Amino acid sequence: MSAALPPPPSAAPGLRASRMGRWSGRAWRAWQWWWLKASLYLPVVLMGLIALASFWLVSQTPGPQEPRPPRAVSQEPDYFMREFAVRTFDGEGRLRTEIEGLELRHYPIDNTVHVDQARLRSVNEQGRLTTAQAQTLITNDAQTFYQLTGDVTITREAWVFPSGQRLPRLEFRGESIIYDVGLDELRSDQPVTLMRDHDQMQADSMVYRDDRAEAIFEGRVRVTLQARP
Repeated sequence: MSAALPPPPSAAPGLRASRMGRWSGRAWRAWQWWWLKASLYLPVVLMGLIALASFWLVSQTPGPQEPRPPRAVSQEPDYFMREFAVRTFDGEGRLRTEIEGLELRHYPIDNTVHVDQARLRSVNEQGRLTTAQAQTLITNDAQTFYQLTGDVTITREAWVFPSGQRLPRLEFRGESIIYDVGLDELRSDQPVTLMRDHDQMQADSMVYRDDRAEAIFEGRVRVTLQARP
């Protein structure tokens, strides 16, 4: 007759708890060791991520635009007028200049105004009137000079200064005459004729200063004087 053997005795509960405690302590110390190791390299890793992010931002940012070449100024007129009259006045409302013509064209390349079949009226600081007409007139935006070409006639009416000195009526004729407003000067490097009252003077070139009542003739000069009564 056989008898059943008793089962082996199981481990005591205290022994199992001790072993679990030892394994938990080792895992915690291992985790602390890895965390310390990782914390040493964490700043380096973060700096690397920041560098990568900066590089990405720089690569995505558009570069500076290349300077564009200056736009060429057109040689064509930017505005024009036909059968016009343009007047300018001083601060007290007095007429200083008046330009009339068949057509006016403004050229931005040199800021000049070209007028066909031009007629000009100009009053200087003393109030003396100058009139002119020509086939073509060129002036700047400030109207500090007038270049007249083609069948030019410029007339300065007689004038009496407060001192009593009289300036006679003057008429200039030629194919090209420049009127410098600032200097109150008329000049021409081409043949010109000056009519002074009833006297006539012709020359190859001329410079006339109104403030000095002085005319300088050059080249071949011819003078015709009318007898005084």
